[in-house]
Amino acid sequence: MKSRPAHRVVALAYDQLCTFEFGCTVEVFALERPELEVDWYRFDVCAAEPGKLRAAGGITIDAPYTLRLLDLADTIIIPGWRGADQAPPEALLKKIRAAYQRGARLCTICSGVFVLAAAGILDGKTVTTHWRYVDKLSQRYPQLTVNPDALYIDEGQIITSAGSAAGLDMLLHLVRKDYGVKVANQVAQRLVIPPHREGGQAQFVPRPVASDERGRLSQLLDDLRRYPAAPHSLASMADKAAMSERSLQRHFVELTGFTPYDWLIRERVACAKDLLESSEHSLARISELSGFGSEESFRRHFRRITSTSPNHYRKQFATKSA
Repeated sequence: MKSRPAHRVVALAYDQLCTFEFGCTVEVFALERPELEVDWYRFDVCAAEPGKLRAAGGITIDAPYTLRLLDLADTIIIPGWRGADQAPPEALLKKIRAAYQRGARLCTICSGVFVLAAAGILDGKTVTTHWRYVDKLSQRYPQLTVNPDALYIDEGQIITSAGSAAGLDMLLHLVRKDYGVKVANQVAQRLVIPPHREGGQAQFVPRPVASDERGRLSQLLDDLRRYPAAPHSLASMADKAAMSERSLQRHFVELTGFTPYDWLIRERVACAKDLLESSEHSLARISELSGFGSEESFRRHFRRITSTSPNHYRKQFATKSA
């Protein structure tokens, strides 16, 4: 029986290449992974333009393929762009439009979304980018919706991510879609990063929080992550942070973008997701282990945050035994 061709991932290289974002793409898709026992991706790199391609850090890139390779790609990764105010070459935009029309999956990291926007294929869609570029993207392309908080947004054929390291979140999401949660978890383990992070990029936007207050809040966040099921209250959290309840509320929002209660609920949902993926516990037991007062409360918060039910999430992501 003839095996189907490997899913072909093509990364775009361009002059003034964002080295970190490109490196993340190479790390996820280009390495051989015999331990996964699956037919891994085929990975290639094509040049967005002729001539020498310089990259951040003083290195140069010699891409082996031209833009014609995009005609054969199943997934195209655009790892940033050389500047939000730098117009992409028309030849590249033409290939992007053609790839979109034939159904290729188009994924961007950070400022790479400006390439898709310039190609005119994001109208009516919701996207994200690095928080530094949110206003510029919204103003330049009012026909699309920019979510300023998301780490990545999956619109099906088009998937966009926020800045730099959020690209890893998106790339692992692609692996999870293509191969399932078990394989994605193994890739994340090899990368020594979480399989998926909760919250949005608002928690990474610079905010005026004093260093001593940031330190106390950091210790509190670590404690909440370590024991999400404990009976935390605003009073107990304020006590651990050595702050008044009012100060805790204000500084917590400044640092994370969420109130203490909302942030804790998201951590509890994250705990529940891990249990749904890796255990056979009943929903009642999972609601207890993750800190929800009742199964009804668990179901309600889980659906609000993930836009799906616990049962559906388990069917989609539960690790299957070999």
